Amino acid sequence: MTSAPRTVLLTGGTGAWGRATLRELRRRGDEFHVIALARPGRRSERILREFADWPQLEIAWGDLTDPRIVAACVARSDVVMHLGAVVSPFADDHPELTHRVNVGAIRNIVAAVRALPDPSRVAVVGVGSIAEEGPRNPPRHWGRIGDPVCVSAYDEYGQSKVIAERELAESGLPRWTWLRQTGIIYPEMIRIRDPIMTHPPLAGVMEWTSDEDSARLAVGLCAAEAPEEVWGGTWHVGSGEAWRVTNSEFLSGISVAFGIGDIRRWYDRNWFALQNFHGFWFTDSDRLEELVPFRADSLSAALARAGATLAPAARWAAGAFAPLVKRLVMRPLVERPRGMLGVLRSGDEARIGAYFGSLEAWREIGDWAAFAPEEPSRVPSLLDHGYDEDRPRDSWTADDCAGAAAFRGGRLLSEEVERGAFARPVEWACADDHRFAASPRLVLSAGHWCPVCVRSPLDYPRQAERNAFLAQVVG
Repeated sequence: MTSAPRTVLLTGGTGAWGRATLRELRRRGDEFHVIALARPGRRSERILREFADWPQLEIAWGDLTDPRIVAACVARSDVVMHLGAVVSPFADDHPELTHRVNVGAIRNIVAAVRALPDPSRVAVVGVGSIAEEGPRNPPRHWGRIGDPVCVSAYDEYGQSKVIAERELAESGLPRWTWLRQTGIIYPEMIRIRDPIMTHPPLAGVMEWTSDEDSARLAVGLCAAEAPEEVWGGTWHVGSGEAWRVTNSEFLSGISVAFGIGDIRRWYDRNWFALQNFHGFWFTDSDRLEELVPFRADSLSAALARAGATLAPAARWAAGAFAPLVKRLVMRPLVERPRGMLGVLRSGDEARIGAYFGSLEAWREIGDWAAFAPEEPSRVPSLLDHGYDEDRPRDSWTADDCAGAAAFRGGRLLSEEVERGAFARPVEWACADDHRFAASPRLVLSAGHWCPVCVRSPLDYPRQAERNAFLAQVVG
């Protein structure tokens, strides 16, 4: 007997990852019935026209911030694949909207599942970002879940995802998981023209993935056979060793796909920030691949697909007229308020310090003639999480939690921590005596700490003076 199709509520279906996920769901035939929650409008209608002949797809027109439409869709679903969000660079210019959507949506989803007669019937997959873990330039370029949650300065998208992750992880829902997604290569990314292009330091690193690999993961998590281990945890999403590159290597690959050939033809070396952008290589991303196999793409193929979105004439013009493009297109972008030359021109010492360390440090960058690409260590290294990680979490006691709190410069306020109750919030205080509730799982396993202090990235160096946990990645 053929089992009934699983009903998937998909948000963000008109985004790059969402469209790839819709294609992968359709490829799986009758295995899924899909409810795609999409905002009404011409753009959504144009994108979803691709799926007009797919009988298993149902479009629910509405907004993630409307609790009624969210609840109505959740009530009919077996799994919520929540890809919808306001993302950078748009998020950088609209911080209030970013928080309203990114935090409000997950709250609406959680409330809708809680209201069901049997909340365990619906699994929720929430999506965050490595932006939650902030800058990790070499030699601190290896990371794993449980490292400090600390966001780059001026990154409200990252801050919104820290709050959203906390909302889902502490929701008490029986079946949830949170994905900290890395950078996704997708065809349309090559058309982005925004100052954010020069935020990543050339010496920084990223473990990338593609829209197609990410879609396979999303659909794998929607399937009935998704393993139990994936639920109740936070995971890094990356496509593995072959996708671990420096930012300068990645920019060179994009430039070749675009038809430029050499990045020096479009950019000056001192247009790029020296710090304050997220990205690192994962020591733990292979485990998710073992549980829900999704890696089938290659970095070269993903870059080639991106380049193929441009007509041959456009790629030729990008190279042939590179000096003109640099002067008339790229430099004006970098001179915008969020661009690095715009930051320098503003005279804002805090911003200049965040992105360069100091004005003097920017002046010392030099030109391309003095540029030597970084070769970060390929040997993984681990940060100290401040407790005995060999102890299973169902055996944690107040001593484990108190030790982790002390390593973070704070205190465990609760006198008792019930053994095995790692998902139950207890009371803590940070070094600044901000008092908050958080589960041992959130603090020890996921790297969260004080919800007040994390909101102040420019203050992280001071916090790190008393927080040895944070000091491993700050300063």
